[in-house]
Amino acid sequence: MTEPETTPHIPVFDGHNDTLLSLLTTGRDFFREGDIGHLDLPRARKGGMVGGFFAVFVPDPKEFSARNKVSLEEILGGDPDDIILANDDGPTLAFAQQFAMAEVAALLRLRVGNGTPYRRNDGAMADDGDTVTIATSARSLQEQIEKGEFSAILHFEGAEMIDTNFSALETFYEVGLRSIGIVWSRSNAFGHGVPFGHGASPDTGPGLTSAGKALVKACNDLGVMIDVSHLNEAGFWDVVDTTTKPIVASHSNAHAICPSTRNLTDKQLAAIRDSDGLVGLNFNVPFLRPDGERHSDMPLEVMADHIDYLVDKVGLERVALGSDFDGALMPDDLADASMLPNLMEALRARGYDDDALRKIGYQNWIRVLELTWGT
Repeated sequence: MTEPETTPHIPVFDGHNDTLLSLLTTGRDFFREGDIGHLDLPRARKGGMVGGFFAVFVPDPKEFSARNKVSLEEILGGDPDDIILANDDGPTLAFAQQFAMAEVAALLRLRVGNGTPYRRNDGAMADDGDTVTIATSARSLQEQIEKGEFSAILHFEGAEMIDTNFSALETFYEVGLRSIGIVWSRSNAFGHGVPFGHGASPDTGPGLTSAGKALVKACNDLGVMIDVSHLNEAGFWDVVDTTTKPIVASHSNAHAICPSTRNLTDKQLAAIRDSDGLVGLNFNVPFLRPDGERHSDMPLEVMADHIDYLVDKVGLERVALGSDFDGALMPDDLADASMLPNLMEALRARGYDDDALRKIGYQNWIRVLELTWGT
């Protein structure tokens, strides 16, 4: 693959994307530049993006077929009628595990350089320029970034695919799982996600179940990062009271600027600061704009406002980026990964120097992963 003539000065390691689901439902090739979604390897290279957390998200099967051209039968590799897909709370364990395995496999098929050959979507074999390495330690991630390799961390957004005996947790850990959000914005066996809303508090209901608290402890023991994004406030405090690791919100913003239920209150930010954790700025326009509107002509100065506020509340070493690429509405001036330098320039205009931008861009993620995973 031909590298861009110039490399953006500040590398970016991103805290959240939904690209695996996009790849499965569109059939697009991650290694070819396209105009579908926000992230592929060529656009990442242009924007200085060196990797990110690749989320496995299990959609509601009752809504899936209406929203996607690809059928559940194609993704699951069998007849969906053979399993119960959903119950009142959302996906069943059986469906969630089947769907999650398809997304995990989509990530595993992107690996090159580890002796695992694969065929691209066009039938050709991948070449040495097509490189995605799955990171499972902070040290390896640092080395991969320094070598210019594109790195992926396997993340679960919602734990519907995890059984309460945690057999699946241990199994998925062995294939690379290193980060998990206990819930998406719905309830499951472990807790309650915060519903999407504007002008409201994230205090929307009960917190973690007993199984949810046990999941936090199991993840602490294994070295899997717990992500509190999408948890309601009661669940957030249950994590604070249960975990022995830093509190991380991979893709959330400041509630004081944009009062979305998905954003973090000052009290929550103080808890993240006190745990030596991290907040990754979410690029989703309705979670950034003070009015919560879905108008993408938002200036990047609004994102800089959130960064300034987060830095003030938690400290520069605890702020990073968590785009939500391929899963949210991006600002026009940050329409895909190739435009990440625009955000860096907006932050530079606010007075952030290269050292500060490198911390926000990728070093703070490595720092908190060292505390969570070990070296």
